[in-house]
Amino acid sequence: MLQTFASSISSLLDARADGHSLPAGLYTRQDVFEADMDVFFRKHWICIGLECDVPEPGDATVVDIGTSSLIILRDDDAAIRVVRNVCRHRGARILDPGPTVVSKLVCPYHQWTYELSGELAYAPHMGADFDKSCKSLKPVAFRLIGGLIYACLSDDPPEDIDFLAEVMAGRLAPYDIANARIAHQADVIEEGNWKLTIENNRECYHCSANHPELCVSFIDLDFGFDPDSLSPEDREVAREHEALYARRTENWEAEGYPSKAVERLSDCVTNFRTQRLIISGAGESQTPDATSASSKLLGHMTRKDTGDTHLWGHNSWNHFMGDHAVIAIVIPLSADKTLVRTKWLVHKDAVEGVDYDFDKLTSVWLATTDQDAELVARSHAGVKDPAYVPGPYSRFSETNLDKFASWYIDRMRANGY
Repeated sequence: MLQTFASSISSLLDARADGHSLPAGLYTRQDVFEADMDVFFRKHWICIGLECDVPEPGDATVVDIGTSSLIILRDDDAAIRVVRNVCRHRGARILDPGPTVVSKLVCPYHQWTYELSGELAYAPHMGADFDKSCKSLKPVAFRLIGGLIYACLSDDPPEDIDFLAEVMAGRLAPYDIANARIAHQADVIEEGNWKLTIENNRECYHCSANHPELCVSFIDLDFGFDPDSLSPEDREVAREHEALYARRTENWEAEGYPSKAVERLSDCVTNFRTQRLIISGAGESQTPDATSASSKLLGHMTRKDTGDTHLWGHNSWNHFMGDHAVIAIVIPLSADKTLVRTKWLVHKDAVEGVDYDFDKLTSVWLATTDQDAELVARSHAGVKDPAYVPGPYSRFSETNLDKFASWYIDRMRANGY
C-alpha cells in the first residue's frame, strides 16, 4: 500500500516540466499534503518562533505543526528549551496552544508534573519502584539563529543548518532579536496550499498591481524585469539602479553590515536566501511613508539607513530594519488551508505611543498579508479547476519560483517519493 502511495505521488513529480508551475495534484491532494508534512515539516529544519516569544523564566508557548505539538519555554536558568507537548504517562497534551506562564509543566489529566527542564518531578500513585528518570518530556532538536528558533522534528536533523547559522550570525547580531519585544502578532489563515503561499512570497511580479502600501518602500526593479520591454530611458534607470546597489552594498559591507546576496535555493537540504535590500523613498523602513516607525532603534542599531535585511526559508520570511522587524512563519493546516503568523518586533524598551505609533508600525504588512491571502485563495481555486494546466514562470521575475519548485521535487524524491 505504501509503495502504491509513493508511486502515485512520484508520477506527479515526474510530470512537472522545468520552468513551469507544479501539477495540480501537488497542490490539492490529501496524500501529497501528508507527504509534504512528513518531508518538509518533520524532516527539514523549520522556523517555529523567536527567543523573545518567551522572554522570562517560566514563559512558555505552544506551536502545533500538523499532528505534532511543541512547547517552547524558558527554564529556570533562562535557557531556551523545546520539548514535545505529550505527557509521558498516556500522551495527553500538557499545555493548550498559545502563550502561558508556568512554574512547572503539569499534565491536567493525571497531574504528572515536569520541571521546566523537562524532567519528570512528580507522578502520583506509580509506586515506590517507579523510575522517573526515564520519563522526561521528549526534547526536540533546535537551533537559535540570531534570535530565531529553528526546529527539526526528525531524530536525524540535516547538518547543513550550520551554514545558515554561520551566514546569519553577523547579519542579525546588530538587531539583537533575542532581546526584542513582540509589539503585535497577527494570524491569518489563507485558503490555499502552503506551496502557493511560499510561491506568492517569493516573487514580486504581482506587487505593483496588488500591494500599493508595500510598494512605497519596495523597489520594483529589485524583483526582475524584461530589459527588452523597457524604453531607452527606463533601461538607463535600471542601469543606474544596479550601479547604486553595487555602491550601497560595498559601503554597507565596509561599515560592518554584511549585505551581499547568499542563496541556497537548489542542490541543498536547508533552503534559504538572504540579502540587504535598499528601501525606496525615504529609505528607512517598511511603513506608509518609508520613514522609521520607532524612534528607538532595534538592538544595537544606531542608523536608520541600513536597508532591509531579508531572510526567507521554506516556511518563513523575515525583514529586519533599523527600527523594527517583521517575522512571518508558515504552518500548513490542510491541503487547502495555511496559517501565516506574522510578528512585529521593536526594541525591548520601546513604548507604544511614546517611541512608536502602532498603526504606522503594522499597517503596511497587515494590508499586504490580507492582500496576499486573497491572491493565494484565487490561485488555489484556479489549480483545483479542471482547466488548470501548469503555466510558464517568467524568466525575469519568477526565477525563484522555478528554483523552489525544482528544490521541492528534488527533496521529495530524496525522501522516497
